[in-house]
Amino acid sequence: MSLKKNLHELSQKIEDLSPKEGLAFLSDLFYGKLVFSTSLGQEDQVITHIIAENTLPVKIFSLDTGRLFPETLELLARTEKRYKTKIKVYYPERQSVEKLVDNIGINGFYESVENRKSCCQVRKVEPLQRALSRNSVWITGLRAAQSPNRLAMKKIEWDEANQIIKYNPLLDWSFEQMINYINENNIPYNPLHDKGFISIGCAPCTRAIQAGEDPRAGRWWWEESKKECGLHAK
Repeated sequence: MSLKKNLHELSQKIEDLSPKEGLAFLSDLFYGKLVFSTSLGQEDQVITHIIAENTLPVKIFSLDTGRLFPETLELLARTEKRYKTKIKVYYPERQSVEKLVDNIGINGFYESVENRKSCCQVRKVEPLQRALSRNSVWITGLRAAQSPNRLAMKKIEWDEANQIIKYNPLLDWSFEQMINYINENNIPYNPLHDKGFISIGCAPCTRAIQAGEDPRAGRWWWEESKKECGLHAK
């Protein structure tokens, strides 16, 4: 039976499990075929902590777009040291980046949503596809409260674009619940979070938000869009 056909039964079994229990359950069921994509955000740091502290057989990877904040890269090194684990880093293809810059310029993503999505495609989406290939379950740090278009997501869902099961263990967690967990477990996090950067992506595309703004308002702030890069498009 295909992965997709098993989805409903899987959802029923995992819906009421804690993140730790859900990750352990899937690790047993799909041993060696689970990958966790971390952008080193607070949610992702929580999941890395759970995986490492429970020695779960989940491969952890991150995408280095070539435009990340220095603080993000420093956190990656700190995280590997803290948890004595290796985070595999995927990079965009050199020729694709060169062609992109030739076509739209080094900062051409500011000029249109189409240009910005082209940049995300080269720097994020294509490397992600390589990272997910030949695996059965993609674990993410998505929370429903992060943005309106994530409210409809489920803990277990089918990612059609990548032909993979997607597990969002923190989907129903509140921001406060996440912060409390980080503080209680002394989990390392990006210092930019303390400066108003709630959702952190590439440096040219991320700004701090003001009090009362949507958590995703700091991402691609110059455009009107769903504030997604294409990794988690519905």
